Amino acid sequence: MFRKEKQMPPDAGLSEMVTLIAPTSGWQIANFSELKQYRDLFFFMVWREIKVLYAQTIMGFSWAILQPLVQIVIFTIVFGKVAKVSTDGYPYMLFSTIAIIPWTYISQAMSQSSMSLVSGQSMLGKIYFPRLIFPVTPVLARLVDFAISLVVVLAVAIYYKVMPTWNLLFFPLFFGMMICIPLSVGLWLSAMAIRFRDVKHAMPFVIRMLIYSAPIVYSASSIPGKYRFLYSLNPIVGVIEGFRACLLGTPIPWTYIFPGMITCTIMLLGGALYFKRMERIFVDVI
Repeated sequence: MFRKEKQMPPDAGLSEMVTLIAPTSGWQIANFSELKQYRDLFFFMVWREIKVLYAQTIMGFSWAILQPLVQIVIFTIVFGKVAKVSTDGYPYMLFSTIAIIPWTYISQAMSQSSMSLVSGQSMLGKIYFPRLIFPVTPVLARLVDFAISLVVVLAVAIYYKVMPTWNLLFFPLFFGMMICIPLSVGLWLSAMAIRFRDVKHAMPFVIRMLIYSAPIVYSASSIPGKYRFLYSLNPIVGVIEGFRACLLGTPIPWTYIFPGMITCTIMLLGGALYFKRMERIFVDVI
């Protein structure tokens, strides 16, 4: 990260201020407020990311529905019909749909955010702008896909006659938590990917493993009691369980959610610190 200082020009006849851009020192947290100063560029980057996602495709935004829908059907057949995984009494399609939609967003946003600096390396050394824009852009752009894919959740809920409850008031909390997970991971891994290109090769493997670390294809109640606190430290668990409680009207399992919220907060703050610490060497290393 760089700090900008205002200085008077050497020529007293000039009325303009001179902006000096200099590297920071020590550990500091990333300046998210700087995104507001560059909001026009930020908006353009997000809009460009949205357009690039489906540029020159025949189906366009229909892919946002088709991709999770295919996964839901496969999981319903394999885990619901063949393996007969416990779902706490709910139809497996309904049970898996509520989990797969946020998981699809988290996995895609996490993957793209982690490689955002490497993908945008051609811009890094040209002009100054907040490098924070890179990992944040795909996190926000993928929200369009998430909003479209909610049509699948709505259709399945109507089919199974699920009625809304007061639990929906907590939906913004879990929605915000869902956004923070790929953002925090993206801050860490995008800064690491500049120096260690292993991140590019490790991400697909990590994403495949993470799907089994959260109650997406199975119920969290199947985890033995002595392991549940350790299990709930995974913030994805809190998001999935929170979404199910909001949409199905079941009691909100705060014992799964609070530990994940703490983990997510620590990851986000740590990622903001590490990103800014490494920002000074981005251009040199890349």
